[in-house]
Amino acid sequence: MAQTNVLVVEDESIVSKDIQHSLKKLGYNVVGAAATGEQAVKLAVETQPDIILMDIMLKGEMNGIEAATQIRSETNIPVIFLTAYADESTLNKAKVTQPYGYIIKPFKEIDIHTSIEMALYKHKKEAEVLKERDLLFNLVEGQGATKDLLFVKSNSRLVKLKMSDIYYIEALKDYVVINTLNTRYTIHSTMKDIEAKLQDSDFLRVHRSFIVRIDKIVAIEQPNLILENDKKIIPIGGSYKDDLAKRLNLV
Repeated sequence: MAQTNVLVVEDESIVSKDIQHSLKKLGYNVVGAAATGEQAVKLAVETQPDIILMDIMLKGEMNGIEAATQIRSETNIPVIFLTAYADESTLNKAKVTQPYGYIIKPFKEIDIHTSIEMALYKHKKEAEVLKERDLLFNLVEGQGATKDLLFVKSNSRLVKLKMSDIYYIEALKDYVVINTLNTRYTIHSTMKDIEAKLQDSDFLRVHRSFIVRIDKIVAIEQPNLILENDKKIIPIGGSYKDDLAKRLNLV
């Protein structure tokens, strides 16, 4: 397996050499060492390391937080902050850059190893989610037959789902659950994103937590909708009643 490439950013020469020595002992490859924020940005772009260990309190005009912000705007390299300063103000400023770790000095080799491996794992999973999201978007937004299809992830596979098979969609915290007659698909998304991908003429938001396929509605027993095949009783939200009445052509 290829070695993990690490860029070290630390303005204290002795500390920097100690970190580099520890990294090499742990099996990592040090691609460079910077002592200033400006140099860190330059080396990050040039060497494209897998991860950066960044001291927050760097000497010079650009501190570690500012350097991490610029690196984030130009690359997708994860950053772990190293610092002897753990006050609330510093933490709040550091959090804005969305670091992948925060190690307080003095630290042990195991701290470095654990933080790097956790950060790399998190970064990999985030990249996979973004890739899947882009793939799904391209599939759904494509031309032709895909207009009446959704592709959802199920057991590490992308499964083709016909719009006409969907009964209802339910919000569940940071996820949505797409329900067909016999299957449930739980995906990481929002109701807003799902609504944008559905065909407006076939689906309707009837509650802040529910979207239903109109042709699956068999009855209305206020304040609920009843779906065919006794699939589900769906509550009707007060702010959605008028839209429902218009779409169902109530008389």
